[in-house]
Amino acid sequence: MSPIRDSFGAVGSGGVYRRSFAAGRRGWSGRLWALGGLFFPLASVGALRAQAPEALPPFVFRASRGVEPAGPETPSAGWLTAQELARRQVTSLSEALRQVTGVPAVTSGAAGMITSVFTRGANSNQTLLLVDGLRLNDPNTDYAVFLGGACLGACDSLEVSHGPQSTLYGGEAVGGLVSLRAARGQGGPSGRLAVEAGSFGTFQGALSAQGARGAEAWNFSLRGGRTRNERANNAFTSQNAVLRLDRALQPGLEATATLRWFRGAYGSPGDRFTNDPDNREREHNLLATAQLQLTRGPWQTRLLAGGQDRRFVAVSPFPAPRPTAETRVTNRRGLLDAQSTYRGWAGHLLLGGATLEANHTRNTGFGNINRRQRLAAVFLHDEFRPRSDLHLGVGLRNDDFDTFGRATTGRATASWAPIGSPLRWGAGFGTGFRSPSFLDLYGQSAFYRGNPGLRPERARGWELGGEWRGGGGRWSMGLTRFELGLRDLIASTRDFRSVENILRARTRGWELTWRIRWGEMAAITGHYAYLEAENLSSGTRLLRRPRHRGGLDVWRAWGGGFSAGAGLAATGQREDVHARTFRTIDGEDYAVVRLYAEQRLAPKWSLRARLENALAERYEEVHGYPAIGRGVFLALEREF
Repeated sequence: MSPIRDSFGAVGSGGVYRRSFAAGRRGWSGRLWALGGLFFPLASVGALRAQAPEALPPFVFRASRGVEPAGPETPSAGWLTAQELARRQVTSLSEALRQVTGVPAVTSGAAGMITSVFTRGANSNQTLLLVDGLRLNDPNTDYAVFLGGACLGACDSLEVSHGPQSTLYGGEAVGGLVSLRAARGQGGPSGRLAVEAGSFGTFQGALSAQGARGAEAWNFSLRGGRTRNERANNAFTSQNAVLRLDRALQPGLEATATLRWFRGAYGSPGDRFTNDPDNREREHNLLATAQLQLTRGPWQTRLLAGGQDRRFVAVSPFPAPRPTAETRVTNRRGLLDAQSTYRGWAGHLLLGGATLEANHTRNTGFGNINRRQRLAAVFLHDEFRPRSDLHLGVGLRNDDFDTFGRATTGRATASWAPIGSPLRWGAGFGTGFRSPSFLDLYGQSAFYRGNPGLRPERARGWELGGEWRGGGGRWSMGLTRFELGLRDLIASTRDFRSVENILRARTRGWELTWRIRWGEMAAITGHYAYLEAENLSSGTRLLRRPRHRGGLDVWRAWGGGFSAGAGLAATGQREDVHARTFRTIDGEDYAVVRLYAEQRLAPKWSLRARLENALAERYEEVHGYPAIGRGVFLALEREF
């Protein structure tokens, strides 16, 4: 693959990528409000849930490195919980992120295809995906296949934070952070078994078990299935397994181990102009961690060791006598991470630590990469409370790479929650960076040479917002203003034979979220984001960043064990690249409606149904890669 980058689109370097381009135009603004009127008579609960709602931890929307912060959330905090995602029958990681404001997710076609996120308009390789405390992605390790095909396991909790988060997590956390963690089992032993079948030859199953007994706890989830999708040579098969084991060794000392496995195999027909009949791709991703946590008085110390093994293979058969083309990418990572929290200083929460990481990448494709990298980092963060209603935070981190040098980042936050007031205010400022990839630094071919003198891509961003809660906690509304500046972005030289730090970009906008809830009977949740994303070096808009993006979900329990709901997702005003001509074009606007329902058949049995793309909208999130059409799915679940 050529190292030429488009205008900050879903193309990276360091691996094999299927190019994503988007287009067409179709008005939706007039239809959006009419479709919204369909929701209020409807209502909800329903999901092919992988675990009991009472066991699901909340989905948190801020970076904390696993530490419970002392103060209220920053203004970028979200409101979704795992219970809500279960009601909506959202089980995939990519679909869960679509429910979050400020995190546009773009999929190159149907279920299981590669997915990129443009958090607050940052580039697709500038969001860090953290899995069980391990970095799943870096400039040499791609997240797009995992994000497109992985499911939320029975034991998963999710943390999403907006804006630069490199001070706590290091490189790639420029636009934000997505942290997926296996949660600790709790309560008596319990489990669920579910099967689902539906359109496009879809069949999948899920099994989960969790619980705690004495000094031990466990949580396990297994999920897999297959779908043909709609195009020829576009079937997708996946298996997901997550295991977490906990044991209290003695008072104040606990050991934890996690194991996560993802396997995806799919036909890769390319764009609709290519329609390749026999390309195949597959990925194995295995992650394992072992952790010791010691609590003594005001101190809590955690030691984490982990490893990742990722293998990606792309096969492109050619007619004889040409040989079959095969590209293999192997990423291996080892991690040692230590952090300590101290709460003995009145009004302060001190968090500090160090990280050692080593990774090795082999890529037989473009650039012929076989390189290793070592990283050593130290960080310190203090969250303090000068008065009861005001919380301040400040942090600093230094990352030292043996390939290109050092990167230093910082972050400061403030949260003000006046006592007795329904309003809460917050602000934040932070810096971030993205490392150059091995392809950027060392790649070689007949027409390309890497640039060992590259600097990391850098960012600085701020946010300011507030939240208003009322009705005894029955409703809330939040509004955030943000801006993100990007510099030293790596792009191709004029002759396309190498790369340089030559581009600048800026994204800014507003994020609005709201929620109304009537006990356990009904709820309305929604979000809207306005985004201006500009390539300052060329004076053009950044690709695949919608100016308008919003979502709405309404549900209600009708009694008798029946509940139903509906959701709307709408995107408008974005630019992309034509898949055949490579011209910049207007991406099409679209609005997609989904319906779902659940009927309790017996105390431990339930039947669920969902109708995806209910109005049969024909659209392409990425030009040349049609999204899936209308689909009907039925699921039967048994609790035990």
